[in-house]
Amino acid sequence: MSTALRQAFRSLRTAAWLGWQIESNWTDPFLFAVYSIIKPISGAAILVVMYGVVTQGAFQEPIFAYIYLGNAFYIYVGAVMTGISWAVIDDREHYKTLKYMYIAPIRIPFYLAGRGVARFITATVSVFITILAGVIFLHLPLDLALVDWPTFLAALAVGVVMLAAMGLLLAGVTLLTAHHVWFLGEAVAGSLYLFSGAVFPLEVLPVWLRPVGFAMPLTYWLELLRRSLVGQVAQAFPTLSGLSNQQLFAILIGLALIFSALSIVAFRWCEAQARQRGLIDMVTNY
Repeated sequence: MSTALRQAFRSLRTAAWLGWQIESNWTDPFLFAVYSIIKPISGAAILVVMYGVVTQGAFQEPIFAYIYLGNAFYIYVGAVMTGISWAVIDDREHYKTLKYMYIAPIRIPFYLAGRGVARFITATVSVFITILAGVIFLHLPLDLALVDWPTFLAALAVGVVMLAAMGLLLAGVTLLTAHHVWFLGEAVAGSLYLFSGAVFPLEVLPVWLRPVGFAMPLTYWLELLRRSLVGQVAQAFPTLSGLSNQQLFAILIGLALIFSALSIVAFRWCEAQARQRGLIDMVTNY
């Protein structure tokens, strides 16, 4: 057990370093810093302009904080899930090293999770910049003295682990698919954007679609993050207003465990199928 844990940690640590090198070495540090600042602000600006046009500039309304924070933290969803699943395509199609990873003394699930760490770091920078811009320029009602930091950090940690598990599931599916579906992670993240209550309460969905949102752990994760940062503003919306923070945590942890178990089982099955079909070292990027 001790050897397995050391091997898993070494795989995670080395893959995280490798992922960061790949993500950050495409340009000089100054341009990378400028890109890291402009990208999240530009993405948030699209939402802000749309909201401003629809509501005629009602940025002081509680719904704006609800939408803005949900959109900001949703950056993690696309970054972590896509980062982990993209590592399969990157190593198999671009660098052609995936087959060597499978014969190396590493743990593949932890290696893939480590590759997602770099995306998590860049996503954290994007989330911070997005929220900071909201506070400075849009008067987002965020008071650091009133933030429930234990709830925020605990919810963030559970959510990141959950997203890593979901990314592992997508990585397993990617093992069985060709290079043409490189957009799989982003497509899944985009579809979950609709059902997780990221930018609007689930009440706006048709009644028959709402159960999908309530079955997603992302719904409860985003709600906890909002409540920990803006308190009563987030609790004013009807979707989950009847649940306490403790109940939300219990549901989040329960769903995260279920999704994680399903992801591990699915990844192992997809991995076994990829081995049998000879897909580990098959390059489809022609």
